[in-house]
Amino acid sequence: MRILLLAAILPGAMTTAVADPHTDYLLYCRGCHLANGTGVAPDVPTLVDEIGKLVSTPAGREYIVRVPGVSQTAMDDDRLAAVLNWVLAEFNADTTPAEFQPYSGEEVHAARSKVLVDPIKYRASILAE
Repeated sequence: MRILLLAAILPGAMTTAVADPHTDYLLYCRGCHLANGTGVAPDVPTLVDEIGKLVSTPAGREYIVRVPGVSQTAMDDDRLAAVLNWVLAEFNADTTPAEFQPYSGEEVHAARSKVLVDPIKYRASILAE
């Protein structure tokens, strides 16, 4: 009987759970940003209504991926792209440009390879433009 029970349970236990972007956000981003996307002042900026403004330029769009906490996450490129797109839809619907094209895994991969040494200074230069 135990063998039959194990045979019924094991296939379900051996499948890999796939997280959705919201769950990935909570697992990988909430350590710095709160569940509602707000930051922890003064060191962690808010994600609410700020990221949408940044993605309006190519430099700002790439910057979002290059921020160390983003680029160095354990998520693969496709999952990270999905989380970034979720953050924009969830926390930045009013500030994301109408012509915004969602991030792709390929775009994330290319941006992650460019190390961002001073994200605060770089962000200030983008916002000054």
